[in-house]
Amino acid sequence: MAEPLHLSVERLATPLGELVILADEAGRLRAVDWTDHEPRMMRLLRGHYGAGGFTLAPARAPSAAGSALARYFAGDVAAIDGLPVADFGTAFQRTVWSALRAIPCGETVTYGALARRIGRDGAARAVGLANGTNPVGVVVPCHRVIGSDGSLTGYGGGIERKRWLLAHERREAPPARPSS
Repeated sequence: MAEPLHLSVERLATPLGELVILADEAGRLRAVDWTDHEPRMMRLLRGHYGAGGFTLAPARAPSAAGSALARYFAGDVAAIDGLPVADFGTAFQRTVWSALRAIPCGETVTYGALARRIGRDGAARAVGLANGTNPVGVVVPCHRVIGSDGSLTGYGGGIERKRWLLAHERREAPPARPSS
């Protein structure tokens, strides 16, 4: 049997409630979710790594990810852009999650537009499902995806958190540079 994946657990107070941050020994994020959704996060982890496929231990010190997320919530919304995230999930999920990270801070796209960006026109529902199984919320910004009518839909952390995150990013994001 393979050695279980050792994950550190860090908790961060935010304006939206406590955030749980799980990282592997290389410092790559494996999961980020709100404390009130911790059972869902654990189900996703067990589904991906198996019941005995990982261990959890409190982080020994604040991590780079925890520090970057604290800066993000304090107004430096670009602080999380380069955080390393573990490569897992299906090939399609990885494609969607990569496309999420390419959405500029302070901007939104629809599920259909995201499907077109990844070359899967007509796969808006599949994109929505992949978006919903994103284990690294906020850092892999699934909150930046909206309904085709511009409505705020489908955020696992709750619509009020999605609304706050989008408003925070729009307020704090550096202005876009004009094209030359």
